[in-house]
Order: sequence, then structure tokens, then C-alpha cells
Amino acid sequence: MFKRLVIAVILLGLIVGGIVWFKYFRDDMIAQYLGGMVPPPVPVSTETVEAVTWEPGIEAIGTALSARGVDLAIESGGLVRAIQFSANDKISKDQHLVQIDDDSEAASLAAAKAGLSVALADANRAHTLSERGVGAANTVESADAQVQSARAQVAQVQTALDSKKLVAPFDGVIGIPQIEVGQYVTPGTIYATLQDLSHMRVDFAVPEQQIADLTMGGPVSVTSEVGNFSAKGNIIAIEPRVDSNSRMVSVRAEVDNPSGELYPGQFLRVRIALPKEEGVIAVPQTAVSSTLYGDSIYVLRPGDTAEEQKVEQVFVTIGRRSGARIEVVKGIAAGDEIVTSGQNRLTSGARVKVDNSVVLDAPAGE
Repeated sequence: MFKRLVIAVILLGLIVGGIVWFKYFRDDMIAQYLGGMVPPPVPVSTETVEAVTWEPGIEAIGTALSARGVDLAIESGGLVRAIQFSANDKISKDQHLVQIDDDSEAASLAAAKAGLSVALADANRAHTLSERGVGAANTVESADAQVQSARAQVAQVQTALDSKKLVAPFDGVIGIPQIEVGQYVTPGTIYATLQDLSHMRVDFAVPEQQIADLTMGGPVSVTSEVGNFSAKGNIIAIEPRVDSNSRMVSVRAEVDNPSGELYPGQFLRVRIALPKEEGVIAVPQTAVSSTLYGDSIYVLRPGDTAEEQKVEQVFVTIGRRSGARIEVVKGIAAGDEIVTSGQNRLTSGARVKVDNSVVLDAPAGE
């Protein structure tokens, strides 16, 4: 019995040992096989670095405003008798727009003019009697005062009458009527918007670090996201303080809008051109890979053979951005050939195959 137990234990030990040995043997063979495999070259696109003429600028987001634009409001309340315009009409200065019921004011004006006529007649009579020596001096003074009061009354009623006739303050394009004929309106009720679209203003903000680059009259260019609108203009105002919350300074520019394509409130991209700089190293933004360790660019290096090429990951210091390119302050030099796409599959020392016939994938986050 004991002999059989010993034999069973020995057999079990041989079986377990064989399984363990086979596992380690298999793992070692797999490691040797994979270690002998050479990964194929990674296809990438490249560009040779050149020193260029850099055209720096300040990029900002702006909002269009009309140089002259107001919400037209009712001056004196009453019933709307007539609306003399339609939406999107081109309006001239002093053009009649809205008529408010003025029957009461017209009657009051007639009464005031009649009172003025009576006061003038009384004043003439008092002056005649005074010249003949039969009238008192205080009577003449009282009559003259009555004339002045009557004239003031006429002017007051005339002003009230004029406020019932609403006219355009300047040339422009008028918006949709906000009132209807027969509607009772109160003072301050907005009845339409009037916008002069021939000249537009653009409000935007820039960081406080770039205040020194701003100059009154400096050139700006604006483009819209819709309609391919673009225009050039000049800075007309710079806010003399920095917002303590955003650390931005507000700037206003003025641009021409002869075609009327730009509307107030429209989103715009603004660029302030700065003096050109020579000999700046600038590369496509897609060439720069950003990680927690810093910004880097893959640079082509000679491989082990004449036909083989490898890449080296070079950490760089980046500077300003302009359009699709970014300035490299330190790390690479003119003449270096850098990888512009395909970096996602690269590591330093990896073999690559240059293929500039197509643009491959850009680095993550770009």
C-alpha cells in the first residue's frame, strides 16, 4: 500500500514539473521569436526646416458693431396713426417714419397761437396808450410779459406736436417694425432698429502681455466665418485699463463695409499685423507633439545602412503661432528634416519610410 502511494506521488510530481517546465519553455520560445522580429518602417511625411520671413500678428475674436446704430424709441405716447417704412428699407436722415396721434396737440397749438395773437394785440395797445401819455408803465411791462409767456406756450405745444412725428436721426437701413397701426404706445417703446452699414466697428480683446504691440491707427484685418467676408481697417480706440478678471484689454477697430455683407453682432476673426522678422524657424503645427514631458519634434537621422532612416525625438521650445505654423525658438536648426505627420506610431530610434505623396494622421491633440 505504501509502495503504491509513493509511486503515485512521484508520478504526480513528474506531471506537475513537466507542465511547469513546458510553460517556461513556451514563454522563452515566444520571447526569442518576438525578439528576433524587426518592425517594418513607419510611413511618415517630412519637411525640411528653413529660416523664413515671419509675419507675426495678434489673433483675436471680435464682434461687429455698426459705426452708427440705434434702437429707435417712441418719444411721446399715444395711438399709432401711420407707419411710413417697411423692413430693410434704406432710410435717409430726417425721413418721416412713424406718426403718433396728434389731434390734441394740434388743437392746443391753435389755442396757444390764438392766445399769442391776443397778447400781441394787448401789448400794441398798451404801447400806443403809453406813447400818448395815458397809460401806466407797469401796464406796458405786464403786456410784454404776457407776450413772452404766450410765445413760450406756443413753443412748448409745438415741441409736443413735433414729438408725435418720428423721423430718422441718420442715413441707414431700418429693421422690422415692432409696432402696429392702432396700437397704443408709451414713451420709450422701441419701434425699430436703424443701422448704418457703410462703416462698421469691431470690438475685441487682447492679452495684457501684448498691450505694447497695440498702436492707435494700427492696421487690422477681419474675416467672417460666414460668406467669406474679409476687410481691412485701423484701430480707433484702446481701453486705457486692463480688466482685472480676464487680464485683457478692450480694443476697437473700424472697417469699411461698402457691400453691406457684414451685420452688427456678427462673429469675426481679427488679426493685427506686426512688423516682419527675418530668419525665424517656423514649422507646421502638426509637427509638434505635446505631452506632459514637454513639446517635441521627430527629426530624421541616418540609419545603420545607406537606405535606412531613423528618427530622433528632440525636445523643443516653441514660441508664437501664426496660422498653421509655429515658431521654434530652440531645439532644431535650418536644414533639419522633420516629421510632419505619422508621429503617433513613432518612438525615438524607430525606422521610418518617407512618403510625402499623402498627408498621414496628425499627432493627437492637434
